Amino acid sequence: MASTETAATDTAVTPAASTPAPAPAPAVNTASASYTVAAGDTLSKIAFQHGITLAELRALNGISGDLIYSGQVLKVPAGSASTGTSAPSSAPAASGSTYTVAAGDTLIKIANRYGVSLAELKSWNGISGSLIHPGQVLSVGGSSPSVSAPPVAAPTHSSSTPTNAGTSEYVIKSGDTLAKIALQVGLNVTQLKALNGLSSDLIFPGQTLKISGTASANVQPVTNNNQDKQTSVAETANPTIAQVLQHATKLIGTPYVFGGKTPAGFDCSGFIYYVFNQAGESITRLSAAGYYDRSFDVSSPQVGDLVFFKDTYIKGISHLGIYLGNNEFIHAGSNGVDITSLDNVYWKKHFDSFKRFY
Repeated sequence: MASTETAATDTAVTPAASTPAPAPAPAVNTASASYTVAAGDTLSKIAFQHGITLAELRALNGISGDLIYSGQVLKVPAGSASTGTSAPSSAPAASGSTYTVAAGDTLIKIANRYGVSLAELKSWNGISGSLIHPGQVLSVGGSSPSVSAPPVAAPTHSSSTPTNAGTSEYVIKSGDTLAKIALQVGLNVTQLKALNGLSSDLIFPGQTLKISGTASANVQPVTNNNQDKQTSVAETANPTIAQVLQHATKLIGTPYVFGGKTPAGFDCSGFIYYVFNQAGESITRLSAAGYYDRSFDVSSPQVGDLVFFKDTYIKGISHLGIYLGNNEFIHAGSNGVDITSLDNVYWKKHFDSFKRFY
């Protein structure tokens, strides 16, 4: 979508009055080793894995932006992990150790820091959602934390009732979506649908899904007795949209940055720009209003469509996200990248339309 429109910044709430000037890059230990960038890596992830700040990693490598590529060799502090999977030297050892949650932490940040998956971290700590609090002690190596985490009302999934060898199950609860479940168990939506022979994204509480094993040979639509309460959802057969969702959900927990368009921080339109380009869909960096003008209205939204909001912090179209189905969307709001319900009082009030890129 060629355009001469100047990139604009936007958010769901009024941004802070001013952004402090960035501090000078910190001095970095000159003794260094090397790390080879792998597919899916970001500077933020690599910095976490090696126990240094993003600014320190940039300074070590003379990088001013965030662009890296697979196979690129980066300098990292000597003695830190070269594979990108070990815990940073400043954190406790990952084997059977614990981590005390600090202000600003998210589960995905902690998982990245210790080189474990989000699903593993949740499983070790009996967490079914994403809520953690400063002072909470988490197991980061597979053993129970020294201070018990708060009890969880419902298990994330049951691996003790496999339908066949090598297969475990997840029982859907109210509020679940395929995107949430896939993220929780370390799959993407396409893989989860293939495992269960799903042709749409409609699911219902009490339904049992396979979360590992062999993909089903028979594709069967799932019916929902509460369809009157849900927006019509179509297949995500489009491989580009599947990639968009995969890249988008990986970024949950990324902080909000006014004008941001990299994994270091996003605003709403910067988030759209980044994930669609990562999925191979070349789009220009525009404002929410700019993307609104370059998309067409849809009456029955599909997973991967755009959802627009108006009159949030300025008059007119001022915010957007990506529709996930089940009346939910993923976006970069004032709390960072997260998944939100369209039934939320604030977003329901400011909802404008569903649209799709030309």
